[in-house]
Amino acid sequence: MSENAAGVAADSAAAAASGGDAPHLCIRGITKNFGAVQALRGVDLEARRGEVTGLVGDNGAGKSTLMKIIAGVERADAGRLLLDGAELAIHSSQAAAAAGIQTVFQDLALCENLDVTANLFLGGETTAGWRWLPRLLRPLRGMAMEQDARQAVTKLQVHTLTSVRAKVGLLSGGQRQAVAIARAIRAESTVVLLDEPTAALGVAQTAQVLDIVRSLRRNRHAVIYVSHNLRDVFSVCDRIAVLRHGAVAGVWQTRATGPDEIVAAMAHGDGGDDGDGAGDGACNGDGDGAGPANPANASPPIS
Repeated sequence: MSENAAGVAADSAAAAASGGDAPHLCIRGITKNFGAVQALRGVDLEARRGEVTGLVGDNGAGKSTLMKIIAGVERADAGRLLLDGAELAIHSSQAAAAAGIQTVFQDLALCENLDVTANLFLGGETTAGWRWLPRLLRPLRGMAMEQDARQAVTKLQVHTLTSVRAKVGLLSGGQRQAVAIARAIRAESTVVLLDEPTAALGVAQTAQVLDIVRSLRRNRHAVIYVSHNLRDVFSVCDRIAVLRHGAVAGVWQTRATGPDEIVAAMAHGDGGDDGDGAGDGACNGDGDGAGPANPANASPPIS
């Protein structure tokens, strides 16, 4: 077993010991059409607290569409999202954030002319409690925001980010990813979606981001990690789900599979060994124990 695989196995065992086997976020039967193009076809997926679930697939497999639906940016045509067994009605990114779901998109959405603290609180600044003034005119509680920013960065164990007053435009790619992820966990999230977090990063910066993902696992977040880089996926993920033609081709335990099997599933749709608990009671709001099937081997969507 490689050092990375051994680390993932150890973290998985710790997650299971602390209750990580219970599904936290459940995705059931998600379908999405864009005109004649069927982007998603009955997708089932789970994310557990204290685990990192990898989501891989070829270009056009539907990964980004699924992330946008969970994040509230897009609305599904059919299907359900459940959090700890309770069905969610997510019609906007604000509703997703209120439910504890935060997304770090590939473009990060950071303002380079602002410092770390301002980016972490962008749109949700802490103001003095002067109710007689409109919120936009209230003075900011700068010291309190800086303290909260330091706590968020410390929680992720980002040792290279030494000052929360540093301008984001002067930070490296890995440090910017750290800021974006810190913003996600500062909002008291339980689910973090990471869309290609190591894209266009160097080796050292990639290692830094992967360490941050491991910190999210240790902090009991349910993480969905989208990436084309299988080395990174095998380094940090406990389970790997493959999307093919808008459907889940299979779900594998990372410690029980290898890159060749995942690539074969991406190319041919060979099923996984996990099944992702489609019948798990924790993922059925009506408690019937039935989950929709994944048409992984159905004909490809119209293009």
